[in-house]
Amino acid sequence: MSAVYDCSNPDTRADGLRAAASAVRSSRLVVLPTDTVYGIGADAFDAGAVRSLLQAKHRGPDMPVGVLVGSWSTVDGLVLGVPQQARALIEAFWPGDLSIVLPHAPSLNWDLGTTRGTVMLRMPLHPVAIELLREVGPMAVSSANVSGQPPAATAQEAKDQLGESVSVYLDGGPSGDPVPSTIVDLTGESPVLLREGAVKAEAVSEVLGVEVGPRP
Repeated sequence: MSAVYDCSNPDTRADGLRAAASAVRSSRLVVLPTDTVYGIGADAFDAGAVRSLLQAKHRGPDMPVGVLVGSWSTVDGLVLGVPQQARALIEAFWPGDLSIVLPHAPSLNWDLGTTRGTVMLRMPLHPVAIELLREVGPMAVSSANVSGQPPAATAQEAKDQLGESVSVYLDGGPSGDPVPSTIVDLTGESPVLLREGAVKAEAVSEVLGVEVGPRP
């Protein structure tokens, strides 16, 4: 049976983080607050758990799952290389609402869906998410909703959609306006804006010194 933990209370927050870490290490799913919307997460290196995540969302591998990290340095072990443009964006916007797509390290044993050798990375600006990520390592995380339904701005909204498919719900209070992260693809010769969300294209362009927009 799913358990919900109120993370506004220090005692239940600590209990919830322990339960969530145990769930992730046991190939189960958790819902966690982030600085955008609530996310449903699993161990990024557990292919079975990631498949369970996709099933819970009623989503196929053609829509791969991104990865949340708990520190800047974690990125170095996950990608083929961290180009200067990526480092500039990380320094400017992490932790925060910007996701970066890079070629992943070929040695990694993970299956996040049909990624074509890439991975989407983000470090969220939320203390509960950061604490869990630093405890368990990189997590595959997607918005905590059934595909086609509105993203969850509260733990209860996530539970209403995902129910018993999730073992632990970490309730960090309302997430505010359900605005997704901005996604920048750095896998090609020039940066491409895949989605404009909380971080505006103009801000990304200013940091990189080039105009960044959608793929022509």
